[in-house]
Amino acid sequence: MANLIDSAKLQIDELINSAYNNAVLAGSLPSGFILSGTIEIPRDTANGDYAATHALAAARDMKLSPRKIAEAIAGHLNLDGSYFSRYEIAGPGFINFFLSDKWFIDVLGSIESEGAAYGSSNIGCGARVMVEFISANPTGPMTIGNARGGVLGDTLASVLEKAGYTVWREFYVNDAGNQVELFGKSIEARYMQHFLGEENYEFPENGYHGDDIGALAALIIDRDGDKYIAMASDERVKAFVAFGLPYNVALMKKHLARYGICFDRWFLESELHQSGAVAETVKLLTANGYTYEKDGAIWLKNKEFGADKDEVLLRANGFYTYYAVDIAYHRNKFIDRGFDRVIDIWGADHHGHAIRFNSTMTSPALGINPDKLHFLIYQMVRLVRDGETVKVSKRTGKALTLSDLLDEISVDACRFAFSGKPDTHLEFDLGLAVRQDSENPVYYVQYAHARICSLIAALKTEGYDIAAVSTIDMFVLSSDTERDLIRQLSLLPEEIKLAARDYDPSRINRYVIELAARFHRFYNACRIKGEAAAVLSARLKLADTVRIVIKNCLTILGVTAPDKM
Repeated sequence: MANLIDSAKLQIDELINSAYNNAVLAGSLPSGFILSGTIEIPRDTANGDYAATHALAAARDMKLSPRKIAEAIAGHLNLDGSYFSRYEIAGPGFINFFLSDKWFIDVLGSIESEGAAYGSSNIGCGARVMVEFISANPTGPMTIGNARGGVLGDTLASVLEKAGYTVWREFYVNDAGNQVELFGKSIEARYMQHFLGEENYEFPENGYHGDDIGALAALIIDRDGDKYIAMASDERVKAFVAFGLPYNVALMKKHLARYGICFDRWFLESELHQSGAVAETVKLLTANGYTYEKDGAIWLKNKEFGADKDEVLLRANGFYTYYAVDIAYHRNKFIDRGFDRVIDIWGADHHGHAIRFNSTMTSPALGINPDKLHFLIYQMVRLVRDGETVKVSKRTGKALTLSDLLDEISVDACRFAFSGKPDTHLEFDLGLAVRQDSENPVYYVQYAHARICSLIAALKTEGYDIAAVSTIDMFVLSSDTERDLIRQLSLLPEEIKLAARDYDPSRINRYVIELAARFHRFYNACRIKGEAAAVLSARLKLADTVRIVIKNCLTILGVTAPDKM
């Protein structure tokens, strides 16, 4: 797949080294060197499209001034057949290159030929990557934090797929442990209170008080009546968990499907216990001398791996801790299922756990390469309306959930906003999210796409179709506005590559906003309808190329690209 940014930089490197070899033959530079340097894109294209630092980098070893080296190289530069029309020396020894028509036409050509695949690459070489995200506790509804983590996980997975990785999306379901027992006891309390009265049946300490618990109890009552009244409490709780957890997981799947998120697997914690993987993991660590017993519990010597504290793996009551289960789960990811890389996406409240857990992964007993485990920690979301923090649903008056949010705000608005930079706190303005103007980022981008679709449809009725790149005279697209728009189009493959490298899908969010801005400037400055045929055809082609790239970006973000608005 084409990356015209990389191609231009590679060509500059080749041009400079070829010129250097000719300068050596001419006796103007010393022999025995391979020139290398950074190639930067200046903010102001008046200073060139690319600035090469090769002369500055070679100055010390050659014992010559950077300017003299740059002048010697420039004297032998041959740009024939290249992507560049001219060059100039600037400052202490930068060599600035200016792009030719060939490069601009190749950008449009690559988008034309690649279409929906434009921006893709094979830098991942098919490596298997698991992205585990959301993994919300199934004992209650998903929160706004889950909403942000879901978008970041899903869009990062899409970015990695575009970069050539084989991606697996996974949701880890905590369907075992103390919280599940408490979940069952909470349902039991609401069930028994229905028949016996609240004053006659105590609600468990630290129980789940949400309305969803009462709703689950009501469903059980509607289905089975009072059949559980005479049953022993432990059997009753077991029955309620058996009903409540699958019900909640099914509801999560329904809400996430509405949100545009589907997982390859919902992995159950109970599978790890049933398979013996948790017990086996603790035995493995113990056999290798990495645990000790204290107060009847088994502890992991986590300080030996650089953590700030040791961790309990097996409590004195015989129950394994979440930490032990988490280690077993990651052994399952790497050892049993053979993923080449694992990315865990966690909220900021898990930051300390991530640091300690990363230390644990360095234990030689586990057989895991800790460099293959990565964490993406995202900050919290603050919802505001009219400048005031929003914590409850307008409909229910209760704590705002993902489902409540989607009842009020479109999926597109949520997904676009929540794909923002993960390491910064996000303030999501609910009022702005429903506005249909340029202040609303998702509307601004979608409007650009719809505007182009409407333009194409209108001109088609007048007999104008989208031209092939091979028929366009690039001299027609010669204004700064047009060239700046094509430069922005060229950046998508680079943005996807960097987003995959940095685990930062927000790069696509920011990129497409800037692309929409440059298109709107182009549309306002460069008339299309009513122009001479050659100009109309070229500008219409440019607009259609923008349409393709906007749609590619929105597809990565899980946002629709409407034809009309």
